[in-house]
Amino acid sequence: MLTSFDNIPAADRVIVALDCDAWEAIALADKLEGHAKWLKIGMTLYYAEGPAIVKMFKRRGFNVFLDLKFHDIPHQVQGAARSAAASGADMLTMHTVGGVAMMEAGQRGAVEGAGEYGGEVPATLGITVLTSMSPEALAATGVARPLPEQVVALAAQTAEAGISGVVASPQEAAALRELLGPDAYIVTPGVRPAGAALGDQSRVATPAQAFEAGASHIVVGRPITEAADPVAAFDAIAAELESASR
Repeated sequence: MLTSFDNIPAADRVIVALDCDAWEAIALADKLEGHAKWLKIGMTLYYAEGPAIVKMFKRRGFNVFLDLKFHDIPHQVQGAARSAAASGADMLTMHTVGGVAMMEAGQRGAVEGAGEYGGEVPATLGITVLTSMSPEALAATGVARPLPEQVVALAAQTAEAGISGVVASPQEAAALRELLGPDAYIVTPGVRPAGAALGDQSRVATPAQAFEAGASHIVVGRPITEAADPVAAFDAIAAELESASR
C-alpha cells in the first residue's frame, strides 16, 4: 500500500536512537548533523537530563522523538504529554494497554503542550507489543491472543482514540498499514541491517524490509551509534532505503 510518507527522503525517515549519556549523545549529534533529521531520546537520556536535552537538540535543528512510553491514569498521562509537547518534542509515545481513555487524554495533552510551545502538535504513538518480546514472553504475561493478533487489537484502539499511529515491530507493519491506512505513523524499532547483531531485539527486519512492509519511520540505535563511523553507517542505511524505494 502506498503511504503518505513515500515522497519523504529516506534519510528523513530514519530515527537514530541515542540510548546513552548526554556527552555521548551530543558527540553523536555533532557527527550526524546534516545527515540525520531525527533523534530519539529515551528514558536513559531523558531521566538524566530532562527537558533541557530536548530543547537543545531542537535548537540545533533536529526533530526529536521523545520515547517515554506513558502509562498511567488519564489525568497523569495528559499532564505528561502536555509537558513533553511543551518541550518541543515532535513525537511521543504511550502504552496502548492503558486503554482508549488514557490515549485520548494523551492526545489532549499533546495539543495543549504544542500550544504552549507554539509549534505543531507532535505525532502521538501507541506502543503495542515491545519488539524485545517473543510470543513466549507475551504469553507468560497472561495474554491469551497470539502476538500478531494482540498487536492488531491494540492498534485498533489507537485509531479509536484518535492518536497518530503506533510503534510496532517490522514484522507487524504490513498488517498495521492495512488496518490504519496510508496516513498513520507506523514507527518500527527492531531494525537491523543485514549481518548486524540483534542485541536484545527479538522481532527484527532489515531497514528495506521495514519500509516495504509499510513503516513510516524506522528506529536504528546500536548499528549506528556503536559503529566505528556512525555517519558512514547512517548514510549506508539511507542509501539502502533510497535504492529499495526506486
